[in-house]
Amino acid sequence: MSWTDERVELLKKMWGEGQSASQIAKELGGVTRNAVIGKVHRLGLSNRATASATAKPEPKVKPTPKAEAKPKPAPKPAEPVKADAEPAAPKPLPARKQIIPAGQPLPPQPSANEISPEALAKVSEIEKKAKRLSLMELTERTCKWPVGDPATEDFWFCGLPVQQGKPYCEAHVGVAFQPMSSRRDRRR
Repeated sequence: MSWTDERVELLKKMWGEGQSASQIAKELGGVTRNAVIGKVHRLGLSNRATASATAKPEPKVKPTPKAEAKPKPAPKPAEPVKADAEPAAPKPLPARKQIIPAGQPLPPQPSANEISPEALAKVSEIEKKAKRLSLMELTERTCKWPVGDPATEDFWFCGLPVQQGKPYCEAHVGVAFQPMSSRRDRRR
C-alpha cells in the first residue's frame, strides 16, 4: 500500500473530523492503525483538537454563598530550644526501607541470627577450602554461593562441587535452605 495524494487527503480530513486511527485505517483499507498513527505524526497532524476542547463549555452555576467560616485557632507556639541542649538525632529508617549505596557493607540480616552455630562453623571451614571462582568460571556443577561485596575486587563464588539438585555445596545448602518449621516459626 502506498500513500497516494488522495489517501493522504482523506486521512487529513478524517483526522480533522476527530475520527480514530482505527476508523481511518478501516476506511482507507489495506493499512493498519499503527500505519495511520505513523503517517499522522510524519505529517505533523498529531495535535488535533479533541471534541471536548472544541465544544463551548457550559456556563457554570454560581455557588450559593456559604455561611461565614469559623476562624481557625492560632497555632501553638513551638517550645523554645535550649542553648545547651543537643539537637535530637534523626530517627533511622527501618532496615527494609534504607537504601545502602553500592560498595557499602550490608547491615546484619535478621536471618543470620537464626542459623545454627554448627552450620555457620561448617560454612567458615568450607570457605577456607573454596575455589574462589569468578562469575565467568561458574558451571552447573560448581557452588554459586557469593562471598564478599560485589562492588569490591575481593568478591568470589565458592566453586566447590554442588549437592545434587541444588545450586550450592553441602555447607551452603545447610544455610540457604532451612526446614519449613523454622521458617514458619520466624514469621510469628
